[in-house]
Amino acid sequence: MKDEAAYETVCNGFEALCFAALDSDVALITGVPGYPVTSLMELFLKTNDPTYSASWLTNEKVALEVALGVSVSGRRALVLVKHVGMNLLSDPLITSVTHTIGAGLVIIAGDDPGAKGSQNEQDSRWYGRIAEVAVFDPSSPEAAYRTLRRAYELSEESRVPVILRVTAGLEKSKGKIRRLPVSSAPHPEFDRSIWKLRMTEKHQHFHSKVYPMLEEEVETTDFNEIRKEGELIKGAERIGVISSGFASALVEDIVKKSGKHQGISHLVLNLVNPLPMKKIGAFLKDNQKVLVIEESEPFIEEQIRIAGNVCGKKTGHLPYGEITPEDIEFAFEHIEEEKVSRLADSGFIESRKKGRAAICEDCPYLPLYYFLRITDIRVAGDMGCSVRSAPEPLAAVDISFALGSAISVACGFEKKKV
Repeated sequence: MKDEAAYETVCNGFEALCFAALDSDVALITGVPGYPVTSLMELFLKTNDPTYSASWLTNEKVALEVALGVSVSGRRALVLVKHVGMNLLSDPLITSVTHTIGAGLVIIAGDDPGAKGSQNEQDSRWYGRIAEVAVFDPSSPEAAYRTLRRAYELSEESRVPVILRVTAGLEKSKGKIRRLPVSSAPHPEFDRSIWKLRMTEKHQHFHSKVYPMLEEEVETTDFNEIRKEGELIKGAERIGVISSGFASALVEDIVKKSGKHQGISHLVLNLVNPLPMKKIGAFLKDNQKVLVIEESEPFIEEQIRIAGNVCGKKTGHLPYGEITPEDIEFAFEHIEEEKVSRLADSGFIESRKKGRAAICEDCPYLPLYYFLRITDIRVAGDMGCSVRSAPEPLAAVDISFALGSAISVACGFEKKKV
């Protein structure tokens, strides 16, 4: 047996996920290219390990369905998609929850706060509520490794898939991880006894047996912990922060480096669905003001803001989408205000416009885009580079909704269309 030090390594967040998958005895990895998960799949593709196979598939629905077939046959599977891909795979995902699976199945959803390589900003944590599955949102490489290892165990204990949400911020973060012993086979196969229940009975069974297990998990896990930096100044208001994902790392960094926020309690949630309502309830009572810091949507904030002492995106303290250290400092500075008007938002929007990516100067399709600047004809485009032709100065494409949508959308146009 190697000593503990031999299991330690320094890596970024995506490398930690790769190690965790290898150590979890994953047999198959499927995925669909897209920012930010492409770089994670590339790690699996270049790792020369005969214990698993990894491949790109045609779309996210197929990627999950292949993984489900692997799971029911007793082998662990991993699915890699970006946030908009969650829309496509939601059909088999939601059905698989009450139908049950076999071996552990985890979906890594890559969110894109700031829409650096996507057609929208979307928060995959909401799919945890829709599908009623556990969602991990790791804050660091160590948390990424440990949450993925636990996700496979929890998937097999509950017999349902588990979602693990990541962002590009996690990929960029570096830290030390301690690798745990490799999971041993065999893993469970699909249990056909579920067919004794009708569809409605499966749903009742899920809520009487499975979901309570997930609710117990979020309340007792050490992935959700309260951290405190320094002692509270006598007479100062008790301030608390609730965060999840990479935003947690930003908060920790600011609190430690600035020295201005001594005594702040920080509830870090690496497992965010179901929300640990008992733990959060006690935290809200212990603090006079609670700031919720999360990317991209107010997923946590909206579920707890009825408490009255909660601020975040809904109160204007923080922006929607990507969170920066400057955003967090702004929120701390205005923590005493119930509602904040962010006058700097217009400047932020203008700065984003200046940084907008344009069509490449050597693009062979430039003559086509110039030609499409014709009046009285609507032009539908697909998502991809072509959307860069929509703003001025080209103003070629009028509308774009999704990959593969251009023909369907144009069919709905009146009169001439492209």
